[in-house]
Amino acid sequence: MKNSYILLLAFLLCISPAETGAQVSRLVEDVRYGGSIRATAGGGDNAPFWFTANRYGLGATGNNTVMGRAYIKRDSESDSLRFWKVGYGLDLTAGYGIQSNYGIQQAYIDAGWKMLNLSIGQKERTPELKNAELTSGGMCLGMNARPIPQVRIEMPDFWAIPGTRGIFSFKAHLAYGLYTDNKWQREFTEGTENLYTKNSWFHSKALFIRLGNHKLFPLEFTGGIEMACQFGGRGFNVIPYGGGTPLQDVSLGGNIWTALIPGLGGDVNDEAYTNAAGNHIGSWHARIDWKSRNWSLGLYMEHMFEDESQMFMQYGFWKDMLLGMELNLPRNPYVSTILYEHNGTMNQSGPIYHDATAENPQQISAKDNYYDNHVYGSWQHGGFVIGNPTLLSPMYNPYLTGANTLHHYYNRVNAHHIGIKGNPCDQVSWRIMYTHEKTLGSYDRPVMNPLYGDFLMLEAKYSPRKVKGLSITASYGHNGGRLLGNSNAGMLTVSWDGWIRKTSW
Repeated sequence: MKNSYILLLAFLLCISPAETGAQVSRLVEDVRYGGSIRATAGGGDNAPFWFTANRYGLGATGNNTVMGRAYIKRDSESDSLRFWKVGYGLDLTAGYGIQSNYGIQQAYIDAGWKMLNLSIGQKERTPELKNAELTSGGMCLGMNARPIPQVRIEMPDFWAIPGTRGIFSFKAHLAYGLYTDNKWQREFTEGTENLYTKNSWFHSKALFIRLGNHKLFPLEFTGGIEMACQFGGRGFNVIPYGGGTPLQDVSLGGNIWTALIPGLGGDVNDEAYTNAAGNHIGSWHARIDWKSRNWSLGLYMEHMFEDESQMFMQYGFWKDMLLGMELNLPRNPYVSTILYEHNGTMNQSGPIYHDATAENPQQISAKDNYYDNHVYGSWQHGGFVIGNPTLLSPMYNPYLTGANTLHHYYNRVNAHHIGIKGNPCDQVSWRIMYTHEKTLGSYDRPVMNPLYGDFLMLEAKYSPRKVKGLSITASYGHNGGRLLGNSNAGMLTVSWDGWIRKTSW
C-alpha cells in the first residue's frame, strides 16, 4: 500500500496535464520543501493530552518520543489565476515511541477546474468552521486521527452564486476511501477475543451554505451538514444480536450506495432487527460571524448524531452540542485570538434502547452510544478517534479499562475548553490550550463516581528573521485528575521550510 502511493504520485507528476511543455513545466514551479524534528520527554501515567490529541495520529500516549518529518508539496493555489489548478504533496515520518516507526503521512494530488477539485490520496484536512490552532476538534470529522486515503470530489472553497453579489455561496464534497489500520487493529487486540476488522471502507459527504458578504455588511451566517460512514470489509469476533458464538472472518456487507444513503441494508449481526449497513455518523453545523474592519466575533455550534433520533429531534430539542465562541482582537502585542468551547454529550437521547417486538411494539431509539459501534468497534482510525478527542480514543483503553478493546467507553462528557494565542512580534508567537473535562463513562459502562481531567499546554514559537524558514517551538504539557492520571512533559520542535523553485511574479 505504501509503495503504491509513491508510484502513483511519481507517475502523476511525470505526465502532462496538457499538450504544451510550458504547462508541464509549471508543475515544478512554486514547490516547497520542509521538515521537522520533534522530541518529547517527561513522566507520568500518560503523555499530556494536548501532546497527543489533534495531531493527525502522530501523537502518542507515551511520554518519551522522537519523530522526524520531511515533505515536499505544491499548493494548487499557485494556479489561482488559471482555470486548471494542480497541487501535490508527499509527507514522510519516522520516529521512536510513536504509533508507527515510519510511514507515509500524506501522499496526494489535487486537480482542479474553476471551483471544482478532485483530490486523490491521503491528505490532512482541518475541521469545518473552526479555528484549527485552538479548537478542541470537530465532532464528526476532526484532525485527531491519521488521514484516510480517498478519492474526493469537492468545492474546497465557498463559491458565490452569480448574480447574488456574493451574498449566497456554498461548498460541498463527496468522498470514498479505504482504512489502512488493519495491522494495528490486529496487533492491538492480539491474544484476546475482542472485535476487530480489516479492509473496511470510508465514505463522507458535506454541504455548507453561507448567507452574507462581509464586504457589503459585517454579518454572515454559515450552516451545513457533514455525514460519514465506515462500511464493508471483514469482521472478527463479531457478537451476534442477543449473544452467541462470535462470528469469525465474516463479510460485513455494505456498498457505496448503502453508505451514500443511510438506512439501506443492514449489518451482518442485525438478524430480524435491521439497522443501517455500516457505522454511520454525522453532524449539523451553524456559525454566525460579525466581521468588522480590524476585529471579528464568531459564535458556532456542532451537533453530532448517530441515528435519526438525534438527527431530526425525535426526542425533543438537541441536548448534546459543541458550542463555541471565537474572538479575534485588533492587532496588539498581547493577545490576538480567544476561543472558548463547551462540549456536552451526556444525554445521547436517554439511557434506554428497545427494538420493537410483538409484545412491546414501541421502538425507543435512544442510548446513542457516541462513537461506539457493535460491528466496527469505534469511530476511529489507528486507535485515534476520528472526531473530537475529548471523547477519549480506544488507544487509551488499556489504561482506562485494562483491556485492548476497540469499543468506546468514555463518551458521556462535559468539557470546557479554552484556547488563546498571541503574536507579540513577527518573530514570536504563543498559544495556551486548557481543557477541564468530566465524564460518567457510558450508559453501557458507567463509572461509579465522575472522573475529572485537567489538560494544559503552554507553547511558544520563535522564527528568527535572520534564518529564513527556521522555527523553534517549545511546549509544556500537564495532565491532572483521575481521568488520565498525572503527568508533566516538555516538547521541543525544530522545523524548517523553503522553496525548491518559486516563480518570480
